[in-house]
Amino acid sequence: MNERILVVEDEKHLADGLRFNLEVEGYTVEMTETGEEALQRITNTEAEPVALVLLDVMLPGIDGFSVVRRMRELGVYVPVLMLTARGRSEDIIKGFESGADDYLPKPFELEIVFARVRGLLRRTAWAATVNAPKNQVLNRLELGDRVIDFDRMELSEPDGQRHQLTLMETNLLRFLAERDGQTVSRSQLLEGVWGVREDTDTRAIDNFIVRLRRYIEPDPAHPRFLTTIRGVGYRFQQKPTD
Repeated sequence: MNERILVVEDEKHLADGLRFNLEVEGYTVEMTETGEEALQRITNTEAEPVALVLLDVMLPGIDGFSVVRRMRELGVYVPVLMLTARGRSEDIIKGFESGADDYLPKPFELEIVFARVRGLLRRTAWAATVNAPKNQVLNRLELGDRVIDFDRMELSEPDGQRHQLTLMETNLLRFLAERDGQTVSRSQLLEGVWGVREDTDTRAIDNFIVRLRRYIEPDPAHPRFLTTIRGVGYRFQQKPTD
């Protein structure tokens, strides 16, 4: 295993507990206590690359929202799992809007932390080999005049502009696209994309869908490619019939 995880947490007892248990699971763990230190470490091209960041929201100096936003602005798309005592829906939405891939409210169970970490570290290769209903891996998707490159985690506009997608945006879109025309429930998305079975606030999924529509829909308020099936989940159609 030996993936390198950066834990950004200023509560020493919690940070030490996470480090001990993650190392028992076979991960290499580094730790910082502030957002500034985290950004310095993540952007240090001479250091060993980090595979995942466990990021607390409430930090001395710049907060976790600012850290992940700055990471994405710098083109750093390492998966980020936010840890927050602020479980209000507006805070969760703010985390996703900043570019986080997943979140866990405190207090949390270690087994759930491990499940989320494993799910994020599977990356697109995990989604391709485990989740794809067909043997063929979907690497490229054309939606009208937009093109999504799943390997690069990138969307190209007809005018040449490119938008970087986060890990979870990429995995979610590929999961739906590989089931073109099928209705996919929220529970299927939780298990298939996030890799978890326990109860999770499905608003997280809804917020990701809103973000994807901003990328792929000409009119996000009236989606054609990615539609809501009320009371069930979502349906993706590469070539809508309406």
